[in-house]
Amino acid sequence: MRIDSGKCAGCKACIPYCPVTCIRADGGSVKIEEDECVECGVCLRADVCPVGAIYMPKESFEYPRAIRMQFSDPGIQHPNFKSWGRGTEEAKTNDVTGKFGRGEYGLLLEFGRPGTGARLSEIEKVTKVIRSMNFEILEDNPLYGLLSEDMSGSFKPEYVNEKILSGILEFRFEESELEGALKKLLPLLDDLDTVVSVGLVTRFADDFSIPVVDRLKKMGLNVRPNAKINVGLGRPLIER
Repeated sequence: MRIDSGKCAGCKACIPYCPVTCIRADGGSVKIEEDECVECGVCLRADVCPVGAIYMPKESFEYPRAIRMQFSDPGIQHPNFKSWGRGTEEAKTNDVTGKFGRGEYGLLLEFGRPGTGARLSEIEKVTKVIRSMNFEILEDNPLYGLLSEDMSGSFKPEYVNEKILSGILEFRFEESELEGALKKLLPLLDDLDTVVSVGLVTRFADDFSIPVVDRLKKMGLNVRPNAKINVGLGRPLIER
């Protein structure tokens, strides 16, 4: 996004609308710090500029910068997936889809949020560790397509410095690997220059309990009681 300095009246009406606070007063006008902008389009769609100074330049649609829009604007469809905004087919419907089966878990990490965003260079610190532990990063995830083909967990060089509003990463591991995985990964998240939401994906037991909760509590981890669960009002895709 950009602001036409020749049109800008310096009213500052657009500043509160930026989710990553990259619109700043600059003397008698206002400017967008383009390196911090995630191309979400909120400031433009808000239609608060009285002189129409906010616009989206053609460079916003060119790679590698175009991925900012694909991971940040809910009105943009990711080119490789039939989903919008962050483009992630999340595992919150696992008891219906069976994306993660019995005897295994999925870990869902959401990097960034409105107010902060996330650079791929920060996410890469985690993907490298995940691959060093030989865990499977799921291919049906937009972030997967940005990874280098050497399976090291590094992003392709052209994408590393791009910034997005948020991105979700999912990977799979066996039940027996739970403690080892969390003990190595969770401390790593504390040092990242962004916020990270952590979700553990599992399935209900036959008695409708969630056995992994007790394992997590023994590790000193408190489980928040706000899980997002699809109640399966449609046709279940797996056997119950």
